[in-house]
Amino acid sequence: MPYSSIASSMNIRATNDSDRLLGVIFEYMTKITVETDIKKMVMNLADLGKELVYADRCSVWLHNPEERSLWTVGGHGVQKISIPEDSGFAGHTVQTGAELNIQDAYKDERFNPTVDKETGYRTVSVLCIPFHNAEGKIIGAFQAINKLGGNKQFTAHDLDVLKIASNFTGKSLEAFILRNELVETQKEIIVTMGEIGESRSQETGFHVKRVAKYSFLLACLLGIPESEALKFKYASPMHDIGKVAIPDSILLKPGKLTEEEFNLMKQHTTIGHNVFKKSNRELLQIAAIIANEHHERWDGKGYPAGKKGEDIHIYGRITAVADVFDALGSDRVYKKAWPLEKITSYMTDERGKQFDPRLVDLFLENLDQFISIRDEFVDGSDE
Repeated sequence: MPYSSIASSMNIRATNDSDRLLGVIFEYMTKITVETDIKKMVMNLADLGKELVYADRCSVWLHNPEERSLWTVGGHGVQKISIPEDSGFAGHTVQTGAELNIQDAYKDERFNPTVDKETGYRTVSVLCIPFHNAEGKIIGAFQAINKLGGNKQFTAHDLDVLKIASNFTGKSLEAFILRNELVETQKEIIVTMGEIGESRSQETGFHVKRVAKYSFLLACLLGIPESEALKFKYASPMHDIGKVAIPDSILLKPGKLTEEEFNLMKQHTTIGHNVFKKSNRELLQIAAIIANEHHERWDGKGYPAGKKGEDIHIYGRITAVADVFDALGSDRVYKKAWPLEKITSYMTDERGKQFDPRLVDLFLENLDQFISIRDEFVDGSDE
């Protein structure tokens, strides 16, 4: 074959390979950047590496300097496995920053066969590349195992290509961890503020925890996706935050409120709504809805807007059931806790009046699960 034909054929293959690599990279970048579940995100990263270099398996190892260990955040064929930080190819890479292209793992003294022994797998060829955070510090290692096809050995080109996945892994994991820390901080602030709101009326922090768990359970029973139900759970502790603006003379009054006092008490819903409605944070937007609508009634006789039926947001309808169930079963300044039989009788009577009838049915059909939550968080006990 003439040289020009050989060169042309090589260029075509190179072009095709570049097109394939770009296609794979863009496909997985789209998936990874929008993923909110770390397990799914890491599996996408592993899949990216696998397709880039035609590996049988890929895994992502994260360094834990406090525990002096490495652990598998995720990958093909492995659950969470922890090894000493200086062990195996991943440990060597994290400790030294070296990029490894191993032809036969069992002939290399750095190889740690622990994972093979635990999984029954046989490692032969290995690529191992460190990945870094934004400050350039090594925070883990990306590993590709057993080249598919040909002579089953990874090439120098494979090593260069896998650097793309490794670099993207470092940035993605760091971004996810930072984003997760922000979400956790939001949740902690929400729960703390919710407890402050309840403490104004001499209620315990367990009330907001129970209502959050009841709400999550009821949302799941209704068929709301778990990811959405979790956001609802994290925001629900804010349902009575508006109470911080209600005078003690009303909040702590042991007897029945006058009409004027009750009208002031009702303002806690709109006060809570106004606190959060301008926020762009999703959890706080949900909290605004819950604060505003958890005292609306299915029959339209609630407050603050007198909404009726399904015009009431499902978040408000669910919180109404959870909040009333817990309030009736708890001691308050104006009453003693009701026995369970009286509570369930009340909920049944208010089906289609105060409460969404579907939610009352789900609540009563799964009462044992709600009682289990109640018994887990008993007022006066230690957390």
